[in-house]
Amino acid sequence: MLHERSELKIFAGSAHRELARRICAFVGVGLGEATVTSFPDGETYVKYDENIRGRDVFIVQPTCPPTNQNLMELLIMVDAARRASAARITVVIPFFGYARQDRKDQPRVPITAKLIANLLTAAGVSRVLTMDLHAQQVAGFFDIPVDHLYAAPVMIRHLRERQLEDLIVVSPDVGGLKMASAYSQALNTGLAIVAKRRKSPTEIEAMNVIGDVEGRQVLLVDDLTETAGTLTSAAKLLRERGASKVLAAVTHAVLSDLAIERLKASEIVELITTNSVPVRSGEGFPITELCIAELLGEGIKRIHCDESVSSLFKISPNEKV
Repeated sequence: MLHERSELKIFAGSAHRELARRICAFVGVGLGEATVTSFPDGETYVKYDENIRGRDVFIVQPTCPPTNQNLMELLIMVDAARRASAARITVVIPFFGYARQDRKDQPRVPITAKLIANLLTAAGVSRVLTMDLHAQQVAGFFDIPVDHLYAAPVMIRHLRERQLEDLIVVSPDVGGLKMASAYSQALNTGLAIVAKRRKSPTEIEAMNVIGDVEGRQVLLVDDLTETAGTLTSAAKLLRERGASKVLAAVTHAVLSDLAIERLKASEIVELITTNSVPVRSGEGFPITELCIAELLGEGIKRIHCDESVSSLFKISPNEKV
């Protein structure tokens, strides 16, 4: 437990300073002063421009593209904070890169998510605050406490306000069934699944729909989209099966140029996402961005005060909005 007078300090790497500023506004503290820059050869330079000795330090840095640059920057910020005698260092990673490499599914491949957990721990991280890990078991790769939040409460609140009629929640693959089921229960709708086959890292072939979507508005739910292959192929199949409209709700929209082009040409009419990573907008495709600063900010406040964060990811089926 921290000393009762330990001061809360929030710092940000260069990955998503806007989110860090919004978190600070909610928490009621100023964004910490730190120099985070690069030398001409690309090496990262970090210096805390204020005293953090004995402070409770939080570092906000999603490890989104450029993934390796942002990850290395985070590790260096942690090391600098440890050497400056911070009392505790919590890394706030809204989007945890490398989470998809969570198992040895082929011969002679790494389990990179475990490697990243080891690197963060070795650098001096005391605690991790993250959101919607691609695979929940990644939290178990750490030998330090991990608070794993969910974007669902923010998404559900928004969707309830929209009062979408004849809605059915669809998982674009079998792996996302648990998340889709939670949305379905919270929104009191039906549930369907799209069976898929992956042809390559960027190509998906949707194969079949389990459930009746004819004449219904479809909400495709997933944790992450990068190339939008899974979403767009599922949407095409759903429309062929009679869906009246297809929307997508994705926590982490790590959109590549290929994803934007696919979305523009797809049957999806709108992408609803969070600002866990910087969201691309003005690309000619409707993207609704929901802010998770309050969710993460509340998590930070509770961690700082040694309170429980478990209530932050509970969704009441009867919650009024």
